[in-house]
Amino acid sequence: MPSMTATPALDSRPALPRRPVPHERTPDRPTPAGTRPHPQRDARIDSEIGPRTVGAIYQTSISTYEVLAVIRDPERASSLLRRTALFAVIVRDIMRADAEPYAVGDTWTTSDHLVLIREGRTPASYTPAA
Repeated sequence: MPSMTATPALDSRPALPRRPVPHERTPDRPTPAGTRPHPQRDARIDSEIGPRTVGAIYQTSISTYEVLAVIRDPERASSLLRRTALFAVIVRDIMRADAEPYAVGDTWTTSDHLVLIREGRTPASYTPAA
């Protein structure tokens, strides 16, 4: 009779099947630099940005803003907002004469109202950093 405490031989059982490695983590196939964006992520970002495009003027419960730029690069948006972000919108408060442009990451809500869109208008005083 075999001992209960004896270790079984390694070849006494067949090997268990292994899960395939996900393609993103495969070491022999590096992830390409120009990866395609995820379509659901783009749709979500579009819905969060809303109708805010360059030249748009929109009103919130706080003030009225002009959109100077829309940043969709997550790394640049995160550095502008100093937090993890997928997008940033650079706006200027048009109700204040001394207002400076600044970045916001607020989502478009039902309390926001689009006033008008001035196509392709970017003030000469605002030039995005390289």
